[in-house]
Amino acid sequence: MKMTNTIKSSDKHSLLEDVQGLAFGVFACSLGMVFLTQLGFLTGQTAGLALLITYLTGYDFGTVFFLVNIPFYWFTYHRMGMRFTIKSVICVVGMSGMMKFVSPAIGFEHLDPLVGMLAFGAMVGAGLLAIIRHEGSLGGAGAMAVTIQEFTGFRAGYVQQLLDFVIFATALFFFPWQTVAWSVFGSIVLNSIIAINHRRDRYIGR
Repeated sequence: MKMTNTIKSSDKHSLLEDVQGLAFGVFACSLGMVFLTQLGFLTGQTAGLALLITYLTGYDFGTVFFLVNIPFYWFTYHRMGMRFTIKSVICVVGMSGMMKFVSPAIGFEHLDPLVGMLAFGAMVGAGLLAIIRHEGSLGGAGAMAVTIQEFTGFRAGYVQQLLDFVIFATALFFFPWQTVAWSVFGSIVLNSIIAINHRRDRYIGR
């Protein structure tokens, strides 16, 4: 069963508005990821899995992020429809490319972990809200969270937080607990923004 025409943005937004909204979302998420990677911390979902692989292998994040998301597109297509899937693929490819451009362009002599993780959570949270509002996602975990919210009403931000804890539990085997603790803090900031602001009664058709 495909869930099409469920997100009201598909009826309200023009092509130009979708392009602008998705581009802003991808750029904001890319900026947030720069703060995260500068600190050497982690995040959850498919981006967190890609980061974990990147840190352990040294492979480029953008490439790993793209590859990690490939298996989830079947689920996205069958549960959310072709429109959502195409936009999600565009966003994933866009972020993979944007990270190659943004990361070398920004550097910090000093970055306090508290400020860095607040910036990460705020920027990625705002970016993901924009992407979701324009009927897209940044990977399979986000699509799964939105799907669960549409079927059950259990908010996508809370679903993502539960998925994130799985990534962080795995990370404890490879990283110091302080790194994981800061990562959990950033994840809570990010997912609380989505949980509070992405509301079924506002954006999801009845």
